[in-house]
Amino acid sequence: MSVDHPGGRARRTRTGLLVAAAGLAAATGVLEPLRGHLSLASVTLLFLVPVAVTAVAGGLWPALGAAVAADALVNFFFVPPYRTLRVGSADNVIVLVVYVLVAAAVAVAMDVVARQRAAVARREVESWLLAQIGAAPAAGDALAGILAQVRDAYRMDAVALVDHGERVAAVGEVPGGDPALSVEAAAGVRLDAWGPAVFAEDRRTLGRLAAAAARLHERQHLADEAARARELAEVDRLRTALLDAVSHDLRTPLAGIKAAASSLRQHDVHWTAQDRDDLLETVEDATDRMTALVENLLSLSRLRAGVLSATPEPTALDAVVAEVMLHLPDPDHVRDRVAVEVPDDLPLALADPGLLERVVANLLANALAAAPRVRITGEPAGGRVRLLVADDGPGVPAADRPGMFEPFQRRGDHGGQGLGLGLAIVRGFTEAMGGTVTPSESPGGGLTMTVELPVA
Repeated sequence: MSVDHPGGRARRTRTGLLVAAAGLAAATGVLEPLRGHLSLASVTLLFLVPVAVTAVAGGLWPALGAAVAADALVNFFFVPPYRTLRVGSADNVIVLVVYVLVAAAVAVAMDVVARQRAAVARREVESWLLAQIGAAPAAGDALAGILAQVRDAYRMDAVALVDHGERVAAVGEVPGGDPALSVEAAAGVRLDAWGPAVFAEDRRTLGRLAAAAARLHERQHLADEAARARELAEVDRLRTALLDAVSHDLRTPLAGIKAAASSLRQHDVHWTAQDRDDLLETVEDATDRMTALVENLLSLSRLRAGVLSATPEPTALDAVVAEVMLHLPDPDHVRDRVAVEVPDDLPLALADPGLLERVVANLLANALAAAPRVRITGEPAGGRVRLLVADDGPGVPAADRPGMFEPFQRRGDHGGQGLGLGLAIVRGFTEAMGGTVTPSESPGGGLTMTVELPVA
């Protein structure tokens, strides 16, 4: 949608003059051979047609000029004596005078209709633009889109919104000179436009549009502030959760290491070889827990910072699962609880072996913490391959499953061991490899985590 400006009015005037010249010439050429067969009244009525068409095409002044020219043509070609401007009778003088008055009235009437139609179109443009601004979301590019619509509607070269001297949004190539139009939008905010001059009515309309654009800018500013507040609140929540969790999960293995080391340093106590092995095993287990904790924290920080890099390559799922089983703590005891059914003839998955190993290890650790028995299976799925880690534990209600992948969410959230980072890392690593992880209910009860990856 667009509105006219002075350049458009000038083009309309030139169009009207061309229509008048062509229409009057055509009417004269058609009617002159019929002179004597048509009455003067009929001729004058037919000469009103090009005047009316000129009023529609070019406006009032070209139509008035066409009316005077038509009167002269009627006098010259159709009023005796012919081909002169003299009038032979008083009746013909009255006809010519009345014709000019009627033609002028027709021109004025048509111009009024055209102006009303233009005003209606202008109001439609304004209403449409105001509706677009009012419905525009407080998104980053919404303001630029609205300014582009204003530029196109008013046929400007460039439009910009300036807030206290700073250009916050602009469309088009903004020239270095002063704008052709500068409309105050709000306190300290204005709408600048470069292009042809506009009429006073357009200035009023642009003022309303500028105020609406300023309100949209304010909405965006408030939305940005609210988003920053939510981010800060989320950071504060994560910091608090991290401190609460670390205060427990770091203190426990440290206390175990400290107690075992202090016991081994007591020279007045005679320790048997079995006692020493048990204390050293305590140190080793606590160290493994701390190592896993630090690795998870580092992995979460890489995911949060967006610096995680995956190098997908053809990967055998059975080999990854075997590697995870090989490095399980207390492997002899754990292997009795885990059933592995991953065929060695599965299609190769397109995955990062290191990241996939961490994914399977975290899923297996979560499952073992929740259930006495765990089953790991693999299967093809069209152009993808699936790895399922299923347990026979209490399961997770469907309503709670989306929140499982948030950091610091433990199963049941009743203070279980670990920071609750395992599933957050599982999802982040899996998505980095182009895969998905989906929780579902195990047949017979429990939880099944399905990792789906593309086939290499």
